[in-house]
Amino acid sequence: MDNPRRLPPLTSEEQEIYSWQMDISGFGEVAQQKLKAATVFISRVGGVGGLVAQQLAAAGVGRLILATGGSLRPSDLNRQLLQSHAKIGQPRIDNLVEKLHSLNPRIEIIGHAENVSDSNALQLISNADVIVDAAPLFEERFAINLAAVSLGKPMVECAMYALEATITTFIPGLTGCLACLYPETPPTWTRRFPVLGAVSGTVACLGAVEAVKLLTSLGTNLSGTLLKMDLGTMEFRRLRIQRDPHCPVCKAC
Repeated sequence: MDNPRRLPPLTSEEQEIYSWQMDISGFGEVAQQKLKAATVFISRVGGVGGLVAQQLAAAGVGRLILATGGSLRPSDLNRQLLQSHAKIGQPRIDNLVEKLHSLNPRIEIIGHAENVSDSNALQLISNADVIVDAAPLFEERFAINLAAVSLGKPMVECAMYALEATITTFIPGLTGCLACLYPETPPTWTRRFPVLGAVSGTVACLGAVEAVKLLTSLGTNLSGTLLKMDLGTMEFRRLRIQRDPHCPVCKAC
């Protein structure tokens, strides 16, 4: 994604820290400056969103806005790798911000101890360049989708269940949206579902790569394409997502 703002210079420390990724063909110092200037919003910083945040912090995204509510439970620890046993019972967001700052103290991290809803979505994502949706509940995902379309924000959509995962990118005005892909909420979708942490991590790393590509124009993003992964059989499929011309959310884009 092109960034019209004046790009901030890299310090000598930043040039050293990010030197390996700046060696990627087509990346270089300008792409690193774009990351430094960027803001990414991540919804639900758990098994998927937590690793997205960790990868983007390591990559040097200048500002991360994180939204996740509740306190840490023992059952979170099989996949939420930024958390720790000693923090059980404490607000999840506090440990997330602390851990990410310890990894990269050069970036800004804004933590909100709340999940996305219809009432707060627009405010939470208003300053983001890219949104990464890792929320487990469709009511949250639809709220983020509506806000993203309303504000014209690109959104990376990550989801997983048991040994399966999906990822795509929605760009308002160019692609359809989440409501095109899921016109109705799947009836069996609940907060508690089977999760293997490594599957969460797989789609999370892909989501982080997708966000970096959107911010730097590196490579080809997944706009209009749903990548489906069955990690039980290691089968990967690319499916075109049809835009619904009658979609109540994005038909006016």
